[in-house]
Amino acid sequence: MISDTPAYALTTRKLTLAYEGKVVIESLDLAIPTGKITILVGPNGCGKSTLLKGLGRLLKPKQGIVYLGSESITKLSSKAIAKRLGLLPQGPTAPEGLTVRDLVAQGRYPHQGWLQQWSKEDEQQVNWALSITKMNEFAHCALDNLSGGQRQRAWIAMILAQNTDILLLDEPTTYLDLAHQMEVLDLLYDLNQEQGRTIVMVLHDLNQACRYGDHLVALQAGQIYDQGHPRQVMTQKMVQAVFGLDSRIVDDPVAGTPLCIPVGRKGSTLPV
Repeated sequence: MISDTPAYALTTRKLTLAYEGKVVIESLDLAIPTGKITILVGPNGCGKSTLLKGLGRLLKPKQGIVYLGSESITKLSSKAIAKRLGLLPQGPTAPEGLTVRDLVAQGRYPHQGWLQQWSKEDEQQVNWALSITKMNEFAHCALDNLSGGQRQRAWIAMILAQNTDILLLDEPTTYLDLAHQMEVLDLLYDLNQEQGRTIVMVLHDLNQACRYGDHLVALQAGQIYDQGHPRQVMTQKMVQAVFGLDSRIVDDPVAGTPLCIPVGRKGSTLPV
């Protein structure tokens, strides 16, 4: 039996993205595998967030095309895209006084219409998103009164309530302490494993990227330096070329994935 699920959830062809005339991503070809966790890594200013915005149609291409499945994303309506793709940008903002539950309920907007108002399914999705992100107890609190980490979890709950097959998340662990970082990443991993959702994330932590990613894309100055399985991409050569950092790559004793150990001024006793 031949599956009709496309091998790639999102693809770009000669994609060029710019801000105020300054090119950030230039003529980039990229394929995001369906049903996998893809993680974008690279130094500040290399184009990770810009690329994510281009994939989610928040930023119009200067040149090139983004395909959602087999369709050009520019030819789809905003609501059609929002039913298939959820995007959490960096530093999102909400109106003053908005409660957590009100924010999460906004994730159901794509499923509303003239003939389809708030439904039992909407209620269930909002309750599920609040529960799975452990935000139930804050449901009636104003976002303004929450800590940075709690606000971040509320935004993640909103994007989960949208219930899309594809999730784009720009640094979803920002403001979270280590325990909550692991909770969020474990949650996203479970959504991928149990529900087959395609997830694309920007992460700064290379070791978390290796532990949770199926596919790594290392960006350097708006171009792809390397991409593939973490064991293929996470090398001393890549870390030096992309981040300008001497490092040693060893096996993570817990996960068995590549573990990047930076070499600082004190040097290293590890063999090269």
